[in-house]
Amino acid sequence: MKAAPFDYVRAETLAHALELLGRHGADAKLLAGGQSLVPMMSMRLVRPSLLVDIHRLTELQGIHADGDSFVTGSAVRQCTLEHDATLPGRMPLVAQALRWVGHEQTRNRGTVGGSLVHADPSAELPLAAATLDAALVLRSEKGERRLPAGEFFLGPLCTATAEDECLVAIEWPRWSGGRVGSAFDEIAIRHGDFAIASAAAQVQLDDAGLCARATLGVGGVDGVPLALPALAARLAGKPLTDDLVSAIAADASRACEPSSDIHASAEYRRHLVSVLVERVLRRALDAARNP
Repeated sequence: MKAAPFDYVRAETLAHALELLGRHGADAKLLAGGQSLVPMMSMRLVRPSLLVDIHRLTELQGIHADGDSFVTGSAVRQCTLEHDATLPGRMPLVAQALRWVGHEQTRNRGTVGGSLVHADPSAELPLAAATLDAALVLRSEKGERRLPAGEFFLGPLCTATAEDECLVAIEWPRWSGGRVGSAFDEIAIRHGDFAIASAAAQVQLDDAGLCARATLGVGGVDGVPLALPALAARLAGKPLTDDLVSAIAADASRACEPSSDIHASAEYRRHLVSVLVERVLRRALDAARNP
């Protein structure tokens, strides 16, 4: 199939892009990597009358540390972030998630912000953002606002981004203090496909070997990437014993509401959640013990 007719404008500056969004509203779509938008246009699932190309805007391509955050511009290519030498030390969970994103060819074009705004509940970067409670910075001609990931993702392919807003940056929280371990894993039909189910975890140990703090999330098993802060809080101040990890994994499977499709039943997805959560918690614990 072919896309419905549309006009194309390459934005010269971020201000130019925001002006076009403000003027055209829902009729305009931003184009960065195009790895999700272009196929949807080809199938006529979306029919914008105007494409605003932002992929060359240097204002959206920065990568830098800022206090307790690691900040990435929304138009940073996934491959650029993947090969950033500082990423594994600063944001190990994001580095691990990127290994599962699509294929090398799609990561060469796809952007970090594009994946988040597309908001597929099976995608890896949205799960990493939800698990770490990243802050998403949105800007329009009216001003700027920051949303935690838990408020940004509203449903499948649906976010809190207003029609006149552009996601400009993602602020990933950095855990300082040492003894931090993380892990990301998923099950898919083939590597590079969207996950049937996925899980992410990050833990930090204190000097006594107890869990000082933890975060946990699952993907592909709800309408949004699902952070599980209540379950993660149960780990704090405790040794991560086999029994505790298994109990958390079982409760995680009960916390999600998966649906059935041609790839897997809801029951199977719940089973995968318990397997994957236990797996990532054990791997994160091993990484924290052996930095």
